Amino acid sequence: MTKNDAPAATSSSASPNTVTKVVQGSPSAPDWTATASAVSDSVVAITVRMGTGGGQGSGVVVDTNGNIVTNDHVVADAVSGGQLTVSTGNRTYEATVVGTDPSTDLAVIRVKNPPTSMKPINFADSSTLTVGSPVMAVGNPLGLSGSVTTGIISALNRPVTTSNRHSPRDLQGSRDSSSGVVVTNAIQTSAAINPGNSGGALINANGELIGINSSIASLSSSRSESSGNIGIGFAIPSNLAKSISDQIIDTGKATHAFLGISVRDAAASKDGVQVLGAGIATVSPRSPADEGGLQRGDVITKIDDTDIASGESLVGLVRSFKPGQKVKISYIRGSQEATADVTLGTARS
Repeated sequence: MTKNDAPAATSSSASPNTVTKVVQGSPSAPDWTATASAVSDSVVAITVRMGTGGGQGSGVVVDTNGNIVTNDHVVADAVSGGQLTVSTGNRTYEATVVGTDPSTDLAVIRVKNPPTSMKPINFADSSTLTVGSPVMAVGNPLGLSGSVTTGIISALNRPVTTSNRHSPRDLQGSRDSSSGVVVTNAIQTSAAINPGNSGGALINANGELIGINSSIASLSSSRSESSGNIGIGFAIPSNLAKSISDQIIDTGKATHAFLGISVRDAAASKDGVQVLGAGIATVSPRSPADEGGLQRGDVITKIDDTDIASGESLVGLVRSFKPGQKVKISYIRGSQEATADVTLGTARS
């Protein structure tokens, strides 16, 4: 599996008057022509030049101040001194990096003197998504700006692990955040996503953003530049993208929720049935997990209403919450099921 390619404060909330909305007559047979037209000025092509090399990706306009959300791995070289430009239509503009959040593979860049033609996209509530719903991916695959593909939501809360650096091999399977990986409970889609789509928009039929395209599955063991779509793409849910981008725009950085445990894949017995979950390997003293009564050996099976089937699933889900948020954790200890009310802390940066 591979990724697709390559601090002043302003609010990211778009004015309702600047967002184009699409009202579909038939949800089961949407007019994708209208949808594509509505978002054409909300998705941009991003180019980073570094020495004799560089890379391309996509981005999504979030406000009228020139702020654009994209993937961290798309603009990683710009942070290291590369030249960053944004293209929309037949115009190209200089841009700067506002801030990055490698742990979620998200970043915000800002266009200098943004044109009025750049329209903010409307964010949908990704917590209401359902499997089977039609979607469209919009971006800059292989340098072909303004490309659109359609498909459906294939799965939700799919744990996906990627490197947080701009490297050719990304989905390695590790869940040690200290080693430089990203774990996301992603939206899986059948819409064709290829190198260059990274940072682009996954939208619903109404033209609302439901996710930021971030990675693809590949059967090829070759470099990501030569691998392409096999019908399994992943996107970072819009609720997480909005939370992180808002924080970066406001403060230049993002904070993350902290539970205070290390985990592994595990299973526990409940009523004679094996239940998959996240087994607690260690609990940090005085952490939210410790104060909530969780112990080493407990197998976490659910947070609020979301099932947990692996250690990666739990890591990705915790990262989707905000510090200070209260959650109900369901777990099995021995053969007994119990719950713990936990107030999440703030992870150290």
